[in-house]
Amino acid sequence: MIILFTLLLLALLAIGLPVAFSLGTAGIFGMFFFMGGDAALSQIPILAYKALDDFVLTAVPLYVLMSQILLTGKVGNDLFELGNKWLRHLPGGMGIATLAACAIFAAITGSSVACAVTIGSMAIPEMLAHGYERTLVLGAVAAGGTLGILIPPSIPMILYGAITDQSVGQLFMSGVVPGVLLTVLFIMVMIYRSRNLPLAEVAPLNERLSALKKSFWGLLLPVVVVGGIYTGAFTPTEAAAVGTIYSLFITFFVYKTLKISDLADILEDTVKTTSMIFAIMIGATLFGFVLTILQVPQAVTEFVAGIEASRWIVFVAINVLLLFLGCILESISIIFITLPILYPIIIKLGFDPIWFNVIMLINLELALITPPVGMNLFVLQGISPDSRMTQIVKGVIPFAAVMALEIFLLCLFPGLATWLPSILK
Repeated sequence: MIILFTLLLLALLAIGLPVAFSLGTAGIFGMFFFMGGDAALSQIPILAYKALDDFVLTAVPLYVLMSQILLTGKVGNDLFELGNKWLRHLPGGMGIATLAACAIFAAITGSSVACAVTIGSMAIPEMLAHGYERTLVLGAVAAGGTLGILIPPSIPMILYGAITDQSVGQLFMSGVVPGVLLTVLFIMVMIYRSRNLPLAEVAPLNERLSALKKSFWGLLLPVVVVGGIYTGAFTPTEAAAVGTIYSLFITFFVYKTLKISDLADILEDTVKTTSMIFAIMIGATLFGFVLTILQVPQAVTEFVAGIEASRWIVFVAINVLLLFLGCILESISIIFITLPILYPIIIKLGFDPIWFNVIMLINLELALITPPVGMNLFVLQGISPDSRMTQIVKGVIPFAAVMALEIFLLCLFPGLATWLPSILK
């Protein structure tokens, strides 16, 4: 019966039905089959309400709104200019500036797509004009954009916390060191691949200071949002509200890049993105309810606990599963489909749930740059129509290898993810 239930979900996905409706349809079918019509109908609204009945989810539309405000207000453009002025004279300097801008913009918005669009639209033509190899440029922007879900604030971290009841503040903290480390590793790839390019001239000091002054208010945003959470000034949800108000202030009154007429489109995009996330949550809850009836999580946990194999073999299998799913589904869907099953296994095997959060997010980053459904791949093709998909895929390979290396380093040194949460409780 479990096999039939799973095949139904796969069939719905195969015919192109959106993930939220595929999960919901499969869940409702299973509820009718196991509970009968009247009982199933009475449970659907209850489960849908329960899926969204979590105060921490209030932060999701606020972070989405903040991301849309900053994207429309072109705050990321100044960040790229700042990095370019200060770093362009280094080996691979413009590439380093691109990756640094991606990391900073990720810390501001928490959105991988917004990061890739904003930084990529400026960085790609500039780097190509200065002789950088097209595949390297595309790979750097695609990989740099993925930092949006690892460096806090991060919507996937909020969803992870909502599902597992882990502290969102600690989950945010766990992504800081791995996010910085991954950025450094990306930069090392860029320096190595750009080693034969001629060095650019050092920007005059007055230009660098002018760029710093221009970007100051944008740079202050992650300090306000993330710093406020770390110091206990406000909760992650309150931080989302503070960040949204701050974003409106700097885009309206400081940079003056936002107009009242822009708010309608911003709010519309926010509603669309938030509705998509919450629709997936409801569909996954209906699907998960049937899995609970069938006792699938318990059966899988007991099976894994009963096999005579190292817990690291199971861990590798989990990573392979996440990588496979990342090739056919987007990150939000993967979290809701797999986490209710994987989380009890992780706890049973003695792994730290805060640490596993980072491992899962890096796998989801890989999902953003792996075909055939890697979101950032299609985003890049949209902003760089002269580039072929094969060039984009070829460009992300070394950066994907670096992500795999970071997962290995986190296995050797789990403190990379758990140290900061442990000292900032």
